[in-house]
Amino acid sequence: MRVVALGRSHALAVFVVLALLTALGFSASALAESGGAGVPLPPDPPPADGTGGAGSTPLTTPLPTAQLSRDGRTAIPPAAAPQAVKDAVYAANRITTKPYRYGGGHRRFNDSAYDCSGSVSYALHGGGLIDQPLHSSAFMSWGDAGRGQWITVFTNPGHAFVIIAGLRFDTSGPGERGPRWRKSARSSRSYRARHPDGF
Repeated sequence: MRVVALGRSHALAVFVVLALLTALGFSASALAESGGAGVPLPPDPPPADGTGGAGSTPLTTPLPTAQLSRDGRTAIPPAAAPQAVKDAVYAANRITTKPYRYGGGHRRFNDSAYDCSGSVSYALHGGGLIDQPLHSSAFMSWGDAGRGQWITVFTNPGHAFVIIAGLRFDTSGPGERGPRWRKSARSSRSYRARHPDGF
């Protein structure tokens, strides 16, 4: 590691920046891994149960939207989100290694593979927002019409995906097929927007 001598004002500026990053939940090691020249990487992914480890509190981000961890498949919900929203994110995280299968997740929530509406159903069930899996056509009349503040299901007779705390959970898009968090935008044309009451 190269050591660079800093003047008193530069050292103070570095200290202030590191203190702010630490307050926002970024570690010095994450900043170092980013090369120190960009935005620090989000924290390591939480375990599947959404906690930071045994006996710890669930991980959240101080940012207003859910953030992807460094693994690219695990989301961290905003600290300001309602608990049902956080629980929906943690639930979705549990199936981001599962493959796609048409009809997967329709007969039961816990399955070996999931299709689009099966994935959406699993996440919403984790948040306590539905009691049984729904297919994409059933989502067209579920909940309230329009976009929600925290959760919006976009659905038509052939496909469904959900935006939770600003991050899309979908079985299709760039990358692996199957239930995954997707950073890229997707057109909502030809989809009906629905949301759970109060969210």
